[in-house]
Amino acid sequence: MKQVLIDAYGAPHEVARCAEVPDVGAPAADEVVFDVLLFPINPADLLLCRGNYRLKPPLPATPGAECVGRVSAVGSGVTGVNTGDVVITLQRENWTQRRRVKADHVIVLPAGIDLQQAAMLRINPATALLLLTSVVPLQTGEWLLQNVANSSVGRLVIALARTRGIRTMNVVRRAALCEELKALGANACAVDGPELAQTVRDAAVGAPLRLGLDAVAGAATGRIAACLAEGGVVCAYGAMSGDEAVMPRSVLSAGGVSLTGFTLTRPLSKYPRDQVRALYADLARRVMDGTLYAPVERIYPIEAIRDALADAQRGGRNGKILVAPNGAV
Repeated sequence: MKQVLIDAYGAPHEVARCAEVPDVGAPAADEVVFDVLLFPINPADLLLCRGNYRLKPPLPATPGAECVGRVSAVGSGVTGVNTGDVVITLQRENWTQRRRVKADHVIVLPAGIDLQQAAMLRINPATALLLLTSVVPLQTGEWLLQNVANSSVGRLVIALARTRGIRTMNVVRRAALCEELKALGANACAVDGPELAQTVRDAAVGAPLRLGLDAVAGAATGRIAACLAEGGVVCAYGAMSGDEAVMPRSVLSAGGVSLTGFTLTRPLSKYPRDQVRALYADLARRVMDGTLYAPVERIYPIEAIRDALADAQRGGRNGKILVAPNGAV
């Protein structure tokens, strides 16, 4: 079978290759085997290829934080998963044609779910939901502030906040993005820069903001913090700038603003598996009713993984790059 391997850390489109590897074989009693239908190329995957991610597996390694698949074989002791089910897995190493994993590590999705959206379900929608619900208990009518609002997570935060009656203040780098985000349900939009705090205060008409989501880090963290009310919380969940988060001492001491971090694995690892399944069942329903949607730019075959990786690093895309390891779906 075909599988993506990286033999060294470096530029993703240079270090990745499509290799022939032994098939995964039949499942053990507590395992399932599924054919990978689609997998997305995420920023975390690119960081892993470069050797800059928090996980640095021994080489050769297979990237792939998420995928969607169809079950082709089920172990004799497995219940709740059947041949033909569409599933996502909580495991990594998904840039391959087939996976064999513990049955407890797959989540069965509803029949008829859009496979492209399902391929992107595990990380960004769950991240958006938990950023919205697990950091600061926001009430209906309150404002939430976020930068990189046009990112996949940012767009999902807008959609989920809208269903909860939470208003979103969305920071972008270009004013041209504002109309697009408002069409998705954004309540207000501001261009990042030295005057961000005043712009946000004016747009929120003085309403206090208690939560700021930061995916940039560096000096951007301080600009988000300066927008928050006393006792507010900045939640750093990304570092697109490549820098460490920086907050001025005056904001920390005089303003009482605090800084916390977020990775999806931390809250999920604390949840019972039934709660994890319920979370993804809720997200899947929101995909199927159209609440959650992420655009796709292009789908590549696994043999063209280097082209796919080069495309995924290109600026100006309008959606995610997906790969179909077993042909068109």
